[in-house]
Amino acid sequence: MKKIALILVMFLFIFSSVSAEFSKVGSSGAQFLKIGVGSRYQGIGEASVAFVNDAYSMFWNPAGLVGVTESQAVFTNVNYLLDVNLNYFGYAKYFEDVGVFGFSTTVLSMEDIEITNFENQDGSGEFYSVSSFAIGVSYARQLNAKVAFGGTFKYVGEKIHHLTSSGIAFDFGTQLQTGYKSLRMGMSISNMGPKLKFAGSDLAFSYIDDNGIPVSSAKQSSSYELPLTFRVGLAYDFDLNDKAVVTLSSEFKHPNDNVEQGAFGTQFAFDGKYFLRGGYKINYDEQGLTLGGGTQTSLGEESNLFIDYAWQDFGRLSSTQRFSLGFTF
Repeated sequence: MKKIALILVMFLFIFSSVSAEFSKVGSSGAQFLKIGVGSRYQGIGEASVAFVNDAYSMFWNPAGLVGVTESQAVFTNVNYLLDVNLNYFGYAKYFEDVGVFGFSTTVLSMEDIEITNFENQDGSGEFYSVSSFAIGVSYARQLNAKVAFGGTFKYVGEKIHHLTSSGIAFDFGTQLQTGYKSLRMGMSISNMGPKLKFAGSDLAFSYIDDNGIPVSSAKQSSSYELPLTFRVGLAYDFDLNDKAVVTLSSEFKHPNDNVEQGAFGTQFAFDGKYFLRGGYKINYDEQGLTLGGGTQTSLGEESNLFIDYAWQDFGRLSSTQRFSLGFTF
């Protein structure tokens, strides 16, 4: 209980510190870091901080990596809004008496965009590209029968034409078994790190000074915050019979660039092989209902394949679809 209290105090202290300092709506950059991965978790409305227990924990709550008991590889493709694509790959491996180590990479990309200017308002014939990425290394360990703790170190980068920015970020999380039946609590803080700033040749310019001498100079871009997010949530399993299990999950989220948000979701699992999911996101501008499903099949004595799908309503912006694959071996 002392360890549980210590972890709760630590998270509340960090949360109160970052909440007081960062409270501006719409002030952060690197927005791709907020796009969820793992169709299993989109299907339950992203109410995942206490529910996650696989390699996708590296995104939602690194403490959930303790659920990986052997080796696991996962992949998600997100068909996002306006032809934006996000791909995520994660790999985690358990080492006895040491813990679970993981590696993840996230890449956001889109088609090249034609450059327009005052003289060429219908297009100049030149194009520019936009992309973002994050590479992470994670570690998680079960501290005792009730408490798991994990962390992630990330290198984050963005590119717009000839401008680039990069920096580091950290995620921390914990999961607690409350001792009341299957009830568990999860907490995480994501994207803690210094501000990022764009630099590159697109900021360079030249001019003629008062003496008629050519001068080369460069503009300075403003720095921007990472999308810092605090999550806390609960999950609980109801055993309907020896094959059917219903899991209820809820989550409260405090982002540094928006108002407080929430989510709740449910998963129905049959025989550990077939899954139906639904959820709802609260206090989002456009997002709301989520639906999904998945299946697990054996590939051999020690290998399994997971296939998951999720659909998410985006209101006036239509909807998004996500597909995920996972392997345990």
